[in-house]
Amino acid sequence: MSDATDGGPDDRHPLFLPVIYAGGLIFGLGLAISGMARPEVVLDFLQFEDFGLLFVMGGAAVVTGIVFAVATRLDSTAPLTGSEYTRRVKEFDRNVVVGGVVFGVGWGISGICPGAAYASVGIGNLPILWAIAGMFLGAYAQGYLRSRRSTA
Repeated sequence: MSDATDGGPDDRHPLFLPVIYAGGLIFGLGLAISGMARPEVVLDFLQFEDFGLLFVMGGAAVVTGIVFAVATRLDSTAPLTGSEYTRRVKEFDRNVVVGGVVFGVGWGISGICPGAAYASVGIGNLPILWAIAGMFLGAYAQGYLRSRRSTA
């Protein structure tokens, strides 16, 4: 059970999860409409044949930047959680580099990243379930190895 003052799940706004699900649905629809849920489109981008992904990512970055700049000036707390907007600082270490390399190689081989993989299932690309299973297996293996290393 979470204490009412620690910002845990018990004191979240009732609309917290519905807004999270709506955001995921909008994100998935955006990926599907833009064609980025199709691995062949992503692979064409990675082979410098189609630069549409650059415009999709650039447009998303501009919208996100504007929203964060405006939202943090209007209110210093998040609307649904009441938590203060803060930077999440992650130490740049070997795990970040190795994780980035593994992610990049997987993205380059499959043409799909985790968010787009789920959207790809939504547009009927059922063979992508193999890639999703691989992502889960890789995440489990990483967690298992990290926990074994920390206890050793």
